Amino acid sequence: MSFGQGGPQWGSGGAQNHDPYGQDPYSSRQAGSGRDPFGPRGNPSADTPDWAALADASAARARRKRWLMLGGGALATVAIAGIVAAAIVYSNSDDPKGSRNAAKELPGPLPSGSGEPEPSFSSVAPLPPPNPKDFISDEKKDTAPLSVDTLFPGKTLTLGDRGYPKGATSRTGTCSSAAQGRLASVLESNGCDQVFRATYRKGGLAVTVGVALFGTESQAKKAAGTSRNITPLTGAGVTSFCKGGPVCRFTANSYGRYAYFTATGYTTGKSVTTNDAQAFQLGDDVAEFTFRQIVRRGEAQASAAATAPAG
Repeated sequence: MSFGQGGPQWGSGGAQNHDPYGQDPYSSRQAGSGRDPFGPRGNPSADTPDWAALADASAARARRKRWLMLGGGALATVAIAGIVAAAIVYSNSDDPKGSRNAAKELPGPLPSGSGEPEPSFSSVAPLPPPNPKDFISDEKKDTAPLSVDTLFPGKTLTLGDRGYPKGATSRTGTCSSAAQGRLASVLESNGCDQVFRATYRKGGLAVTVGVALFGTESQAKKAAGTSRNITPLTGAGVTSFCKGGPVCRFTANSYGRYAYFTATGYTTGKSVTTNDAQAFQLGDDVAEFTFRQIVRRGEAQASAAATAPAG
């Protein structure tokens, strides 16, 4: 219930604002002003809040607060970024004092997980393995045992799927006795030490291979390049060949301080021709086998030197 127009009438006169107790509690107000200290009471809306205005004001305050918070966060981010950038510039400065201060702030190395020493590696490159040819090129290095059996082992020479039975063998320290013609003098003049010979056969063919040993590689090369007439070795199932006129095939070659020669011919007295494939193959196979035996000798000595203890 509101008080004002439409309310009860006090007194007989019916005049509004008349004190029923005969006195005016607000007598201190100016006479004739007719002003109610509580304001006009005839309009109910005058006492009702403006909710829309209040809502707008509250929303405005919330927006201002939100913008203030965003602005403050941005300022804080800029400030932090500036501090970090300044720290980076300071740490990268050429100032020795700044460098010392930055170094003091770095943590020390982490302790090792074990007390075992770290492995160390030598900066010196390992020596290359010995060259096998060096051992068969100089008599001071070529010290492994040498005999007919080491050069021509077994009873049969086998190369691929071809086999050749071995006949007679020999070894001599008088090199000229194992050669004929000019080769005899060439062996002696170039310091030949000894000659090893072996004969192999197949069908009506036979081949004698002779290995002459010198002190140096140059001596062996000179002898092999001068003459090739090794004397055929007969016996042990091989009859005479390359004597009395038939043409035989002679070859000469060298490797390291070894010169090796072959004499291939028919035991029937037949001559070897330039297109005689069987005779050429026999002589070539025996020469190839001899070359491989010399190479193996160098490889064996090089391998032994590489694995020998130092000192």
